[in-house]
Amino acid sequence: MAISAESLGFTEEHVGPKTWLAALAEFIATLLFVFLGCGAVVTITGILGSGPLTDPAALVAIALTFGLAIATLVGATAAISGGHINPAVTFAAVITGKTKLTVGVVYIAAQLLGAVVGAFLLDLVVVDAVSDPSNLGATRLNDAALESTGAGVAVEAILTFVLVFTVFATAIDKRGLGHVAPIAIGLAVFIDHFVGVPLTGASMNPARSFGPALVSDFWDDQWVYWVGPLIGAGVAALLYYFAYLRGHEATEA
Repeated sequence: MAISAESLGFTEEHVGPKTWLAALAEFIATLLFVFLGCGAVVTITGILGSGPLTDPAALVAIALTFGLAIATLVGATAAISGGHINPAVTFAAVITGKTKLTVGVVYIAAQLLGAVVGAFLLDLVVVDAVSDPSNLGATRLNDAALESTGAGVAVEAILTFVLVFTVFATAIDKRGLGHVAPIAIGLAVFIDHFVGVPLTGASMNPARSFGPALVSDFWDDQWVYWVGPLIGAGVAALLYYFAYLRGHEATEA
């Protein structure tokens, strides 16, 4: 298919009010996701004094908060923007043609800005004693548990693969159980945290890592939280599209 303004989304339909309102929903949802998820980290590690690496209950609480937060926010925004709330999900939708390029760029900008504002608001309401990078939710690699930085990339890629494969199977594939997609996506994030938190912090979302990093000025291995999720999302999206979607859509056409 030839590349055109229509295929890329450079039309009034795709850069009009509907897209900007959808982007606003992505901004709000990502802001709340970062505030709630990282707020759980602040509460548990900075105020209650429990750490997910040493206290299983703390790990469960953090995983549950992130999982429930994304399930709630996906459900709230699915009808408006598709409930991406994650640059990796938007990237996956763009490369498979489910979202136009221009819309994807606007979404990602909104998500990053929302993550920064969410982290800023969290930093604003907690005292300095509990707002250091680890307690503000900035993701970091656990060098004591990982073989290498590349292993961290691999962990983030695999975790994001689980998430994006679930998104495609439940929310994008019309044969999926769309009404339970938010629950399935929330469970994917919840489960991923049990493996990912002790290793990489279980980001799976460049915006979720970028916001706290910018506000706390903590940039250690930040590239890992872009490269890993984008690789995982890309592989999951392309695999699902070519193995399960393309033929089915062609049959329906």
